Amino acid sequence: MIDKVVASPAEAVRDIADGASLAVGGFGLCGIPVALIAALHDQGTKELETISNNCGVDDWGLGILLMDGRIRRTISSYVGENKEFARQFLSGELEVELTPQGTLAEKLRAGGAGIPAFYTTAGVGTQVSEGGLPRRYDAQGHVAIASEPKEVRSFGDEDYVLEESVNPDFALVHAAKGDRHGNLVFHATAMNFNPLCAMAGRITIAEVEELVEPGELDPEQIHLPGIYVQRVVHVPAGAPHSEKRIEKRTVSTPAQEA
Repeated sequence: MIDKVVASPAEAVRDIADGASLAVGGFGLCGIPVALIAALHDQGTKELETISNNCGVDDWGLGILLMDGRIRRTISSYVGENKEFARQFLSGELEVELTPQGTLAEKLRAGGAGIPAFYTTAGVGTQVSEGGLPRRYDAQGHVAIASEPKEVRSFGDEDYVLEESVNPDFALVHAAKGDRHGNLVFHATAMNFNPLCAMAGRITIAEVEELVEPGELDPEQIHLPGIYVQRVVHVPAGAPHSEKRIEKRTVSTPAQEA
């Protein structure tokens, strides 16, 4: 087996060129590959097409690429919590393909499994299947690009819409543990999109909090086999860009004394 470890996040993303497409793991700010995103930002890569559940927040995650105008198009499910995202979309600076969350997950999983397309009930009878969803506005606020109608077929007594899978040029993911062969273990809800993004990418780059030697991971505890991963970079706690932010901090209100 090949040792897939690279020395730094900068080295790991060095060949991601302008115009590349990339799937980015995580859900909200949970399990996002912060160090890899920061390295991509530092090297100045632009005109990116991102595929992710959301696009970070204004100053963290994919939001730092968005803030500097590095993303030209995104395929996402949830786009709240990011004022700059809304501003760019409504002013015609950003193309957005809104996709139902489960459909987005299956687009990634199917792409990684070599399945070019699949049928789903999600979106049948709406603009998701019938077309007309705004993807890009012009500077005057008019719809410049709208989604096209999709094929709908009946199976049994129900209609299904045809959705195409995705195979981006790169995938950036974050894992709690990984070995030198690329086998990965994710923590809790970081499982949401990281394994699917890793499967879909033609070249998958994983940042791991803990790097172990081959054979140290219990085979039954491995969430993603190394066959899907091409590069591993160690980003331990305390390293630059290892901070884990909380998207929304909620605290309880003290009970009122009688």
